[in-house]
Amino acid sequence: MDNDIQGRPAHVAAIRERAEAEMRAMGVDDAFIGRLVETFYGRVLAHPDLGPVFDARLSGRWPEHMEKMKSFWSAVAFRSGAYGGKPVQAHTGVQNVTPDLFPKWLSLFSETLEDIAPSKQAKAWFMATAERIAKSLTLSLFYNPALDDPAKKLG
Repeated sequence: MDNDIQGRPAHVAAIRERAEAEMRAMGVDDAFIGRLVETFYGRVLAHPDLGPVFDARLSGRWPEHMEKMKSFWSAVAFRSGAYGGKPVQAHTGVQNVTPDLFPKWLSLFSETLEDIAPSKQAKAWFMATAERIAKSLTLSLFYNPALDDPAKKLG
């Protein structure tokens, strides 16, 4: 048991080192993550459907949100464990969030990556990660397991 406990920090460090090396090989660093977040959310604000939803929720708190998103993406990319937020709780109850906004969010994210990603590999990695996040949030916020109950389906 002691060996497992003592080995955990080394295991976590190895995961971080591999992630950092993987990101470096794709041209990803903290400067890119900052640019990605700034560019993407600038576009979100200008988007006719996304902008009003985000601005209503974050009005007066944009700088704080931007730092949180930089921390989030950095933690995800570099496996740093630095982000301690709760994304599902943060998005629960946001006024006017609907499932149809997530494809728009993903499309805008893809366009941003197309314009600024340092490599095709970086674009693919960040896009795949964003798609998983969008799917997870969509399921968490909108999925109702009762709708899949065969007894409730009409034949």
